[in-house]
Amino acid sequence: MTHVSSNENGMSLTATQLDAYLARIGVERPLRLDIGSLSQLHRAHLMSFTWEALDAFMGWPSAITPAAAFAKMVEKRRGGWCYEMNGLFGAALAALGFCVTRLCGGVDRERPYLAEVGVADAIIEPVPLATGPISQRGFDFSIIPVDGGWLRFNNHARGIAKSFDFRPDHSDEAAMVATQDWLMRDPGSPFTNALALLRHTADGYVALQNNCLRRVTANSLIEQRITSADHLADTFETVFDLDIPQPGKVWERLQAIGREKAA
Repeated sequence: MTHVSSNENGMSLTATQLDAYLARIGVERPLRLDIGSLSQLHRAHLMSFTWEALDAFMGWPSAITPAAAFAKMVEKRRGGWCYEMNGLFGAALAALGFCVTRLCGGVDRERPYLAEVGVADAIIEPVPLATGPISQRGFDFSIIPVDGGWLRFNNHARGIAKSFDFRPDHSDEAAMVATQDWLMRDPGSPFTNALALLRHTADGYVALQNNCLRRVTANSLIEQRITSADHLADTFETVFDLDIPQPGKVWERLQAIGREKAA
């Protein structure tokens, strides 16, 4: 596993920011940097922040830096998508003294762990960075080898993102920025023409895809339709704990997309 210093590539928070982040997720500064504290932080991050791609859907400005993610997610009570969720979490880990790469949060050199908070309906706690089956809360995942030394993380059967490929020794910041820009702006992006939010719950997760709200556990799936602007605004607040500016505009955008698809 590649180890980097805590301030390399702007991957750390200041002491004041770290205190605010820990307060936001309801966790005290860990006394030891071990798998127990990493798991506690990983779970608390996912239980406190909603995964959301509203900026791409609405055309609102967004940046990939951890500082921007901190301002949005901690100070403004918003969520974030994969780049922001992982970026903020990695910055917090680095500030605490963990050895971090953009893909993996490790607690020792002999056994690194995959800490992934960007795929919001996947693992709730970090897992050993090794191939094989994984089970958490009744959901089944796996890591398998693929060509070229890459590894593939397979999500559970109901997961929205089916898989992602990664290498523990591979990081390409320029490619990440370019991909984030494409996902934010291109009409072919899955996020510019569809509303998507996800948040972990005690036994699964809740997801909003356009006007369909889904509550998912390992053994159940319950769906509900969002029927009005007020209903959507209440869902943002009470289900996803989000402070979304002008939620009525989001409803208008959602209705316009629906009309375009029906035409």
